[in-house]
Formats: sequence, C-alpha cells, structure tokens
Amino acid sequence: MQPKYDYRRRLPHIQKDEQPLFITFASDRRWHLPPAAREIALNCCLAHHGRRYELLAAVVMPDHAHLILSPLRRTDGWCWTIPEIMHAIKGSSAYGINKLLGRKGAVWQEESFDHVLRSNESLEEKVNYICNNPVRAGLVSEPDGYPWLWRSGVGPGL
Repeated sequence: MQPKYDYRRRLPHIQKDEQPLFITFASDRRWHLPPAAREIALNCCLAHHGRRYELLAAVVMPDHAHLILSPLRRTDGWCWTIPEIMHAIKGSSAYGINKLLGRKGAVWQEESFDHVLRSNESLEEKVNYICNNPVRAGLVSEPDGYPWLWRSGVGPGL
C-alpha cells in the first residue's frame, strides 16, 4: 500500500516519484538562528542524503532554509514522502538547536512550502537561486563565502 499523505495544514503538497522538489521552511516567528544553529540545521539536511533522498542543494539562512532534493525509494518500493523527510530534518534539527541554546519550544514553523520541479532548466534555475540567496540577502559577496550552503558534488561553502 502506498504511504498516505497526512497533511493537516493549509498548503497542498504534491509529490511525484523521482522528481526533484524545491522545499522552503522557516524558523518559528522568523527568529534568527545563530551560526551554530545554522550548522546543526545544515548537518540535519545532509544526514539522510543518499538514504532517504538525493540532496542537490541546500542553504540555511538566518530565518529560513531552502532545499532541492529527490526522494529515494524505501525498502518497500515506495518513495520517502515529504512529511517523512521534513519530520526527520526539522525534528532532529529542532532537538539539536534547542539543546545547543538551552531552550524549549518550536524552532520551525509547522508548514513548509514545496513544489515539484518539472525541467532541467527549472532545476538549474532553482539551484542558482539557492546558491545566490546569501548574496541577495547581503550576507556575503560571493556564494562560496557562505558556510551554510551545500551543493551536490561541491560540498560546504561551494
């Protein structure tokens, strides 16, 4: 039986097997994550790369994160679902960030935004968008100067 999508939120979430997804999620109340918290969040995004999904690009900004990933197949033949992937990333990073900061409570907004990328042009466009996000925000002058940016085949900080 194919996994059931159990969304109680307002946004629709559509997933097509083996199609790249562009996902954005934000910190609770858009509070700014300190550098060590961004490091934890990026490491949690990388933790299931190659097992639950192929991560193509990721950036953790002070108050949000962007990912491009393609879900992989589980042992039962079905792809990992967006809720399973996001629960793993947001749950483990929230735990680590709260422990680091000695706090309790929500780290991430419950909802995330995602959409299926439909062409190589769109994929390349979104990867460039992610890589240039820190530059557009005025945090660095070049993408390779931002430590919480990862791109497949290149590594941290490009």
